[in-house]
Amino acid sequence: MTSAARVSPPAGNTGNVIRDSALGIVPETLDHYLALNAAIWDAGPLGAAEVELARLRNARHTGCVLCQAVRYDVAIADGLTEDKVQVIRGDDPAAGLSERERLIVAFVDQYNLDPGGIPGHLQQALLAAFREDELLHLSLLVAWFNGSSRCAVALGGMPEAMPRLEISVPR
Repeated sequence: MTSAARVSPPAGNTGNVIRDSALGIVPETLDHYLALNAAIWDAGPLGAAEVELARLRNARHTGCVLCQAVRYDVAIADGLTEDKVQVIRGDDPAAGLSERERLIVAFVDQYNLDPGGIPGHLQQALLAAFREDELLHLSLLVAWFNGSSRCAVALGGMPEAMPRLEISVPR
């Protein structure tokens, strides 16, 4: 992903990774973006480690190098380990994950490959393992992360690799 950047980030450094990205060139929309991002993490019924698991699996599909490198502090505090991150980054995400975590990965994969074609066995397993509000939260957060990741990739200028970066949920 060495394509040239299609837009440039704003001048200056606020210390907020999102405000300092290309998204910061439209500041009148940024507060709404950040509020929705915070709500995805804070206001839903899924725990932060589950949210992060879905976000990172989505990043594998979209190819967003930044998204793959970032680890949110709230997810780490909620128990997400680098061992689990490495599992979900691989081709066999079932190894070493709980049933709920495997289902989150399967849902994210299905969303990215064929969102309308959820097979009956996956739908039944999701309904057995998650409450309806959890499934809605999972659907919304995957849609949000997928759109954000694709936006970042589409803006170009993505490095080929980045080191792991722990940040706080942007507010």
